[in-house]
Amino acid sequence: MRAQSSLDHKNDAFVSAQGVRTRALLILAMSFITMGTTLVSLLAVRKPLQNLVVQNISSDLLHSLATFEEMEAQRMAALDRENALLADLPSLKALMTTSDERTIADGGVEFWKVSGNDLFALADRDGNVMAAYLANVAADATFRDDVQRFLSARNARFLIGSKGLYGCSIQPLYFGSQTEGALLGYVISGFVIDRKTVEGLSSANNAKAAFRSGDRTLASSVASADVPWNEVAKAPPSQTFTLMVGGEQFLAVSHDLSSHATGPLTLVELKSLDAEEQAIRQINRLLLVAGILALLLGAALMLALSRVVTRPLEMLATGVQAFGSGDSTHILPYRGTREVQELSRAFARMRREIIQANQALLEAERLATIGRMASSVSHDLRHYLSAIYANSEFLASDKLPIAERNEILAEIRTAVNGTTEMLESLLIFSRTGKYLTRTQQSMSVLAERAVSMMRTHPDAAGVTFSLQAEDASTTEAFVDTKQVERAIYNLLLNACQAPRAPGVAPTAAILVAARGTEIVVEVSDNGEGVPMSIMSTLFDPFVSEGKHKGSGIGLTLTQTVASEHGGNVALVSSENGKTVFRFTIAKAHLDSSNPVAFRAQAG
Repeated sequence: MRAQSSLDHKNDAFVSAQGVRTRALLILAMSFITMGTTLVSLLAVRKPLQNLVVQNISSDLLHSLATFEEMEAQRMAALDRENALLADLPSLKALMTTSDERTIADGGVEFWKVSGNDLFALADRDGNVMAAYLANVAADATFRDDVQRFLSARNARFLIGSKGLYGCSIQPLYFGSQTEGALLGYVISGFVIDRKTVEGLSSANNAKAAFRSGDRTLASSVASADVPWNEVAKAPPSQTFTLMVGGEQFLAVSHDLSSHATGPLTLVELKSLDAEEQAIRQINRLLLVAGILALLLGAALMLALSRVVTRPLEMLATGVQAFGSGDSTHILPYRGTREVQELSRAFARMRREIIQANQALLEAERLATIGRMASSVSHDLRHYLSAIYANSEFLASDKLPIAERNEILAEIRTAVNGTTEMLESLLIFSRTGKYLTRTQQSMSVLAERAVSMMRTHPDAAGVTFSLQAEDASTTEAFVDTKQVERAIYNLLLNACQAPRAPGVAPTAAILVAARGTEIVVEVSDNGEGVPMSIMSTLFDPFVSEGKHKGSGIGLTLTQTVASEHGGNVALVSSENGKTVFRFTIAKAHLDSSNPVAFRAQAG
């Protein structure tokens, strides 16, 4: 039973250590669901967002090309109108009729200033450049060659020269009407396409742009050295592609303008993917923040809801634990979910039935115990009373000599002592655990006293005793002297009353020794051993088999005394010729310096 109780205690401890509260499980489940939903949402949203961003940027870049062409067409149309007005001026026509290069170069300055363009040039009817002007830059012979090449090109709108990139318009000069008049020359005017112009284009399209001719960057709103132009050259025109520029990822598109220029010319527009990726990350952060807020709010809500569900369960569990510890009045929950209420009512019914069954069982055990006690005690008590009664009648006779009277008186005294001893054992058994009075005492001394008391007992007649005890100072313990002495005495009495084979001289040996924090008392005899039929119930009250005398509470009392002193009693050996009982107590138990505390604890 003791081993089973220990196992149950370990199982309870294991369950208590391993169990998880329902509230925690609900909150964890909700947290995992919220976190999982948030992560899945992030993963599910991120890829479509990236694809949508790429599609939008691609659409924007393609639209920006159309915007550039529209802006170019509008500006070229305006430039054509300006040139038409200049070509229709009589003064300019008169200047061109001189056919003198110096005269035309000097007179053309006024018309250049009137036009206000970055590039202005006049050429004769054979296409020879007579005058050329550039804003902020000197128009040298190389530039004249560039203009000459532009005049020779058909449908050209862009002049790629040593001074940069220009958008230009050509308007012929006629003496008379355009259909019937004589051709006098050409007016060429244009605007420079530089970084400022490209930045304006980039601002209008919200994208970076660059004009590239061969391995030369003519104008750009992005650092030319950072652009991998070899990858741009490999990309198909008018189709988007990704590009790393200065550690930043761009989506780019190129447009070939060579058919409208005096040389190879490519317009490249780029739009940052990192900026859009930052927007995606911002959306992800918003989703994450929303997930965390949902987690916190959900946890708070689940905590509130779980209290409604789990608090009655916890109250019911507390009620079960209280009932397990002996408290049958603990209030059980009457609120909560339907299942909890049904479980609480079922447990209340079960508790009531168990209490009723226990009361009936205790009553039956009480009656059975009283019956066993009456059966066990009555025989010895009748024996003692019969001896007293019979010997008292003999003492009433005045004819008995003094010697016989003394002998009868000794028998009466023995019967009275036996009755007193029996009653004292019953009293100690009934009051065990109450009003303990502990003092510092040597177990060796208590063993000597028990042996001395045992020698005067009638059952010790003919028994040879041997005592082996360590020094009194080493076997000291804080004990109730009377109870421990009675416990050792009971073991010795049990050894004296043990049945033996005929002709075997009875012996009883006692050993007292200190072992660590315990004091050990071993009592052995040379009897026939404990019968197997009572081996499992040896320490139960009123169990006595094979002995001629005894009430059957001696070993029970000894076990109770040992337990109250932090020890135990056990049958170490049981064989024919050697039976050994081991009685142990703790040297110190509870607050050994305060006897009052011991009495309060015991009570």
